[in-house]
Amino acid sequence: MDKQTVLLRMEGIDKTFPGVKALDNAQLTLRAGTVHALMGENGAGKSTLMKCLFGIYSKDAGHIYLEGKEVNFKSSREALDNGVAMVHQELNQALKRNVMDNIWLGRYPRMKGLPLVSEKQMYADTMRVFNELDVHVDPKMVMSKMPVSQRQMVEIAKAVSFNSKVIVLDEPTSSLTEQEVEHLFRIINMLRDRGCGIIYISHKMDEILRISDEVTIMRDGQYIATKPAAELTKAEIIRLMVGREMTNQFPPKLSTASDEDILRVEHITAQYSQLSDVSFSLKKGEILGVAGLDASGRTELLENIFGAATRKSGKLFKNGQEIYNRTPKESIRNGFALVTEERRATGIFGILNIRENTVVASLKNYLKFIFLQDKQMAKGTDDMIRAMSIKTPSQKTQIRSLSGGNQQKVIFGRWILTSPDILLLDEPTRGIDVGAKYEIYQLIQNLAKEGKSVIMVSSEMPELLGVCSRILVMSGGRLAGEVDADNTSQEEIMTLAAKYV
Repeated sequence: MDKQTVLLRMEGIDKTFPGVKALDNAQLTLRAGTVHALMGENGAGKSTLMKCLFGIYSKDAGHIYLEGKEVNFKSSREALDNGVAMVHQELNQALKRNVMDNIWLGRYPRMKGLPLVSEKQMYADTMRVFNELDVHVDPKMVMSKMPVSQRQMVEIAKAVSFNSKVIVLDEPTSSLTEQEVEHLFRIINMLRDRGCGIIYISHKMDEILRISDEVTIMRDGQYIATKPAAELTKAEIIRLMVGREMTNQFPPKLSTASDEDILRVEHITAQYSQLSDVSFSLKKGEILGVAGLDASGRTELLENIFGAATRKSGKLFKNGQEIYNRTPKESIRNGFALVTEERRATGIFGILNIRENTVVASLKNYLKFIFLQDKQMAKGTDDMIRAMSIKTPSQKTQIRSLSGGNQQKVIFGRWILTSPDILLLDEPTRGIDVGAKYEIYQLIQNLAKEGKSVIMVSSEMPELLGVCSRILVMSGGRLAGEVDADNTSQEEIMTLAAKYV
């Protein structure tokens, strides 16, 4: 198909939720054989626009044309049957089923002349798609036993299996290693060469400028501009996204760490993961980074400190006194808080509202006899909404209707209400736009200024270098080294990260 052929046109799209207008005259034009990036801050309306295309939401106004014909999909299955596929940022898979079940769910191949599923044919069809995409995953593997990065690749393979003309990728690299990102880009280039149109939603500007042909930018639910990627710079994208110049990606570092150790970790070894013999100390008021490759033991380290994973051996000391943190409940009593890596799976309670999500870890503070005090919970939540600058119509809004950045701020507010001394942050800015990231960095700096101590895991080395004072580097479940963030380089960190691989 010629690259001037318009595959998809969305015009004048409006969408209103209770208390907020999510889309206001939004538009997008996608050409065949191109990668079209869709960018904007969290809450700009990117995912909402795509969900209107994909039949998850019904638009309030506007028109959608697919290959010149007006469409109005009522369900995601209808969209898929018409050649439109979407890989969501938050994966929604049948984790108890195997890979090929997830790919062919609802369209199983049948045995000839019988109403029975042909496992042999399903396996062969799965291998055909995987071989085409160079994906090395066992079709019979149960989804729950796979890392998020492999599950993401399975979801992309599923989209390709529909022979889709339009494929929407929403934050597709948020859980991928550098090698997996390169693999994904090869797949995207192959689909582009076939004439597919790819809509690519991401906050990672290096990726956008590398893989995209055109970029559409949204702000506050409105269309701002569409420009060729070759004509854009990072500074121009940020200016269009946030409506102002952002000369500094990170707030100025504050010298907040004291000489006093608040936490000492001695020879921590996990029972059910490769984490082995890790020792380090954390200063009061310090922001300590943790770097490493995928599966290096970073998340396992935080989970063992917090009691969310079983510790085989090792000791923890807080202010010189031994503590045990055998369970999360005990850890909270000891002044610890954990912001988990997967916001949707282990961070938010999607069907509950903002207030319920905010106070859930500190309910004992709102008890009078056996009754919860609603007015006090409302006040505590209101304090956090103001302190975190959370954008929400009201406290009664379901948290899943907020943008990723605002959901993350609610989680921060939840833990601040428990008055922690030590915050364990696992990928605190994953899937969050550049403006919201700055606000999260500022929040972390302010917490350190107040005397809180922070251990922050991140896959983004510039983030660790820009926010932290020291960085621990994990490799193969072990501590490979420690570097001063102001006197190191990404090359030194990567060398240490590969030490035990």
